[in-house]
Amino acid sequence: MRDHQPINIETHLKNAVLFNELGEEEIALIAKGTREVRCDKGDTIFHRGDVCTGFHIVVFGQVKLAFTSAQGVEKVVEVVEQGQSFGEAMMFLDKPYVVSAQALSNSLLLHVCKAAVFGEMERDHGTLRKMLSSLAQRTHQLMLDVEGYSLLSGKQRIIGYLLNQVGQEGLGGENVCIDLSVAKSVIASRLNLTQEHFSRILHELSALELIRVEGRRLRIPDLERLARHQCELAASGR
Repeated sequence: MRDHQPINIETHLKNAVLFNELGEEEIALIAKGTREVRCDKGDTIFHRGDVCTGFHIVVFGQVKLAFTSAQGVEKVVEVVEQGQSFGEAMMFLDKPYVVSAQALSNSLLLHVCKAAVFGEMERDHGTLRKMLSSLAQRTHQLMLDVEGYSLLSGKQRIIGYLLNQVGQEGLGGENVCIDLSVAKSVIASRLNLTQEHFSRILHELSALELIRVEGRRLRIPDLERLARHQCELAASGR
C-alpha cells in the first residue's frame, strides 16, 4: 500500500452517502479539507484519547473500532466497511476518541476535517440532517447490540449475525456462502462472546447441519431452516 497513485477525492466524496446529494461546488469545498489515509493491515488509525479533528470515510477495506480493558481484554465495538464512516460523534462533541481504530485489511480512508464539515453544514442544512440520521442509526444499532448482549443467547447472536450478513434478499436461498473476511476472534468480540464460546457454537450449528465451515468461508445449506431455528430458540428462551 505504500506505492500508490493519488485518487480523485471529489469522486469518492460524491459517492459517500453523507455527500451524494451535494453539487460539484459544495463537494469541491469539502475536498479542500479532505485528505486520503492509506493503511496496511494492522495499522493503527488513531488511539483512544487522541484528539478528534474530523471523521473518516472508508473507501475500501475494513476498520475495527475497539477499546481494551485494564486487564488487556479487547472489546470490538464495531467493524466499519466500505462506504461507511466513523468518528462523527466525537467530532460533534469536541472530545477525544473513546475507542481505538485499526485497519483489519489494506484500506483507503478519507479524513474529512471538522472545519470543512461544519462549514458545509452552515451552507446546507441537508448535510446536517444526513449526519444526524447517520448518528441516530448508529445509536439505534448500539441499543440493539445491548439488547442482544442482555437478552439473547450466544447461539441467537451468531445466527442473527449470519442472517444479517446474507441480508433479507437472501432468505429462501440454498447453499449460500459467507466469506469470513473478518477474523473469527473479531466477530466473537463484536458479539460479546469469547472465541472459545464462538467456536463451540459454530461446531454445534455444524452438527445440526445448519452451517458448514469451510476455512474462511461459511456455507448455509438452507437459509429458511436457519431462520426457523432462530425463531425456535427465541420461543424456547434458549
